Amino acid sequence: MATVPQHDHETLKFPEGFLWGAATSAHQVEGNNTNSDWWEWEQRVQPEEKRSREACDQYNRYEEDFDLVKKLGHNAHRLSIEWSRIEPEEGVFNQEAINHYKAELKALKDRGITVMLTLHHFTNPLWFAKKGGWESFRAPYYFQRFVKKIVPELKDYVDLWITINEPGVLMWGSYLSGKWPPQKKSNLASIKVLWHLMKAHKKAYKTIHKLIPNAKVGIAQNVQSFTAFHKHSLIEQLGVIFSDFMTNHIFFTFTKGRHDFLGMNYYFHNRLKRNKGIMPKIVDVSAYSKEVSDMGWEVFPEGIFNVLTDFADGLPIYITECGIATSNDDRRIRFLMQYLQEVYRAIQAGVKVKGFFYWSLLDNFEWADGFDRTPRPSALVYADIIKNNGIRHHLMKFLGHRVHVDEVLEVKDLTVDGRG
Repeated sequence: MATVPQHDHETLKFPEGFLWGAATSAHQVEGNNTNSDWWEWEQRVQPEEKRSREACDQYNRYEEDFDLVKKLGHNAHRLSIEWSRIEPEEGVFNQEAINHYKAELKALKDRGITVMLTLHHFTNPLWFAKKGGWESFRAPYYFQRFVKKIVPELKDYVDLWITINEPGVLMWGSYLSGKWPPQKKSNLASIKVLWHLMKAHKKAYKTIHKLIPNAKVGIAQNVQSFTAFHKHSLIEQLGVIFSDFMTNHIFFTFTKGRHDFLGMNYYFHNRLKRNKGIMPKIVDVSAYSKEVSDMGWEVFPEGIFNVLTDFADGLPIYITECGIATSNDDRRIRFLMQYLQEVYRAIQAGVKVKGFFYWSLLDNFEWADGFDRTPRPSALVYADIIKNNGIRHHLMKFLGHRVHVDEVLEVKDLTVDGRG
């Protein structure tokens, strides 16, 4: 086994106090979330291997997972709570579930971890879904009632609040493409849902600030980078402008002044090409690029620099999710290095990036695609970056070279109570 060299030429240093962590969502890691619309839909529609079932069983084993968070050197963690556990019936709150989340968040704080808490991450209580879900004009009020109840209970353990995760993706997946529950395909419904999500965020923002005047509140927005397939095509360039606004900016535009920071989930780069119709469409990049994830998403590091500089308007920015779906851990390491280099470049350009949360801490149940749980050596590389608050020059060996982790870093046992 190679020893770690004592000399580095240079470290790409991130700002002091930068938050380094990972992100999860309750439904994807807790397991047995039986009172939510997603669970009900899985039993009815999904094959057995694509159901969440016990997931990673984090609801019962969070102490072990948070030991891993601490062992890897993370100074922050993003997670969500499950509304359907807390309010299993309309207006009826489960104090046992609330106490569980108190204990879970306290476990993070006891380990010195900064907590970013998401209040809504795609799933809904069954009673809420039966009342029309986010299509109902009452939806923002139901959500506000939940916020009023849960925020005072958890406020001592939360540093940063995310009201809603990826409202645009929720709207698209559930009401436009029909891939997620309630599997609708309606332009009218999708517009209504997005409007209600905007209203819900504004109400939640106001409620949290009334309860905690100095709270830091935002959303986690799925942001995507767009480029024209032919850079001199006016039609394709107009398509880029339109797609960028509708995907990235519309929610922020209609909720302006209701964000203390910008939370950005970055996964996608899209190339727009005009075919037969007037408007250009997203092309299948697998035909043009070998750099795609196992889910067919293009790996395009410059994209995260582009969206960060595009959103640089003075507010702090947290990269609330970023990751790659791949069974090849060498690719994951290269991905991490390339994307963090672009984040560093954005910071050097003046963008106020305050933190980075890798998706995900655990291999989790991936929405509609199933899961398995396997710790990987890439966690060591991320741990080294966190320890040094930057990318050591020595880590550049991972770029363009097929080297094993133990050739660059001193590999340590990451097993935590048999779960490593």
